[in-house]
Amino acid sequence: MPHTSIDLNDHQMVALSRTALASLRGTLLNDAAISGASHLQEAGYAGSESVFQSFKEWAKGRIDGDPGELDLEEFGELASGYFSDAGWGSFTLGSIGDAVATVDSGDWREVDPAVHLPQPACFLTTGMLAGFFGQLADTPIAVLEVECRTMGASRCRFLLGASEVVGNIYEGIERGMEYEAAVQAA
Repeated sequence: MPHTSIDLNDHQMVALSRTALASLRGTLLNDAAISGASHLQEAGYAGSESVFQSFKEWAKGRIDGDPGELDLEEFGELASGYFSDAGWGSFTLGSIGDAVATVDSGDWREVDPAVHLPQPACFLTTGMLAGFFGQLADTPIAVLEVECRTMGASRCRFLLGASEVVGNIYEGIERGMEYEAAVQAA
């Protein structure tokens, strides 16, 4: 897919440097610990409607019809192109069985490669993806990041699914299960 630019003003968006995002995340996490992560997730979710509308506008010049009518591979390529053009990075869509969809990115830009954390840290993204894919599916979607480059992983991996399913996966991880096993148990 060719690289294009997005007119931020026309798409109800603003540019934010990666440094500013990293600073915001660091300040919230240092000052508010767990609630800082929640605030970032809520902000991502709150902005997801504008992101989704921007995606639909951007897609008009690239496909005929509604993006939601594309098959998974075509939609994944289209959405990855949009998020890359918007400065977030590229990704691939997949699934683990029938339980959850996956979003995998080796270049996701919420990550600050200089920061090393013991847990996933793309909090703004988890909220944004929940809202974005929830609007696409026209039903609430929960998102859980299970791999993150801030932890030394080669990619950021987000699991997307029904709230109950993702909640069960989270509980399994909290009990010490690897996420793949928690997905199978869900």
